[in-house]
Amino acid sequence: MSEKIIELVQHSIHNKELVTFIVSMLPIVELRAAIPLGILYYKMNFVKVYIISVLGNLIPVYPILYLLIPVMSFFSKTQPGRKFYEKLERRAEKNREKILRYEMLGLMLFVAIPLPGTGAWTGAMIAALLKLNPHKSFLSISIGVFIAGVIVTAFSLLGIWGAIIAGIILVISSVKALQSKILKEV
Repeated sequence: MSEKIIELVQHSIHNKELVTFIVSMLPIVELRAAIPLGILYYKMNFVKVYIISVLGNLIPVYPILYLLIPVMSFFSKTQPGRKFYEKLERRAEKNREKILRYEMLGLMLFVAIPLPGTGAWTGAMIAALLKLNPHKSFLSISIGVFIAGVIVTAFSLLGIWGAIIAGIILVISSVKALQSKILKEV
C-alpha cells in the first residue's frame, strides 16, 4: 500500500524535491522511503535529500504531540474511532516500559532505529499517549530522526549492498524479537 501512495505522489507532483519532502511526511514510510527515493531514484545530492527528508519527517510531530489525544477523544465516540484509539493505546502500552525506563533517551532510540513500526509518527503517538512532556519529546524525536536519517542515507549510498545489509539487520532483529516474545510466553 505504501508503494501505491508513493507512486500517487510521484505521478501527481513533478518536482523531485517536493515529492521527497511529501513522502518523508507520510506515516509508515517517512524518511525510510524518502531518502532512498531521493538518492537512488531521483539521483539527488545526498545532503540535500537528507535535509529535505528530515525537515519533512519532523513537520507532523508537533501536531501529533498536541492534537492526538483531543482528536482521538472526539473520534472515539464512534465504533471505528474507538477501535483505532484502542489499537494506538495497545501499541503505546507495548512500548511503555522501554520508553519510560529511559524516558527521553528511550524515545530517541526508538525513533532512531529505522525499522518498521518505529519512526517520528509512532514516537510522537507514543509520547502523546504516555503524556510525556511535548517539548522534551519533540527534542528526543528530532534527535532520533537525525540519527535515523544518517543511517538510512548511509545504507542508500551503499546501493544494493546497503539493501542487503539492511535486510540482514531486519531479519536478525525480527528473529531476536520473536525469540524474546517466545521466551516471555514460556
